[in-house]
Amino acid sequence: MTIKKILIIEDEKTLSRALELKLTHAGFMTESVFNGEDGVRLLTGGSYDLILLDLIMPKMDGFAVLTVLNDRKIKTPVLVLTNLSQQNDVKRAKDFGVKEFFIKSNTPIAVIATRVTEILK
Repeated sequence: MTIKKILIIEDEKTLSRALELKLTHAGFMTESVFNGEDGVRLLTGGSYDLILLDLIMPKMDGFAVLTVLNDRKIKTPVLVLTNLSQQNDVKRAKDFGVKEFFIKSNTPIAVIATRVTEILK
């Protein structure tokens, strides 16, 4: 069985690290970057089974990353982690085909890890 690779694009380093620990413990391989530009660079050079994506980040925000994925026809499933909770942000993300939209302040890491596991089974 091949180990699934997850790309975490999240500028909050403590959250990113917590996700890495939880997902690695669940048997996944993780790689983290702290801005959208680095995320796009890694996506261009490698393949991932899932992307955890923040929307508000330096250099390139999550919507710009989603636009690049769309333009390049990269079909990797994306789960959004954000503190944006406006309906128009949720709709905009869903229009890009995002699998799940989590509000960081309302969602325990265990819930995110469970959802990642369900999607990658």
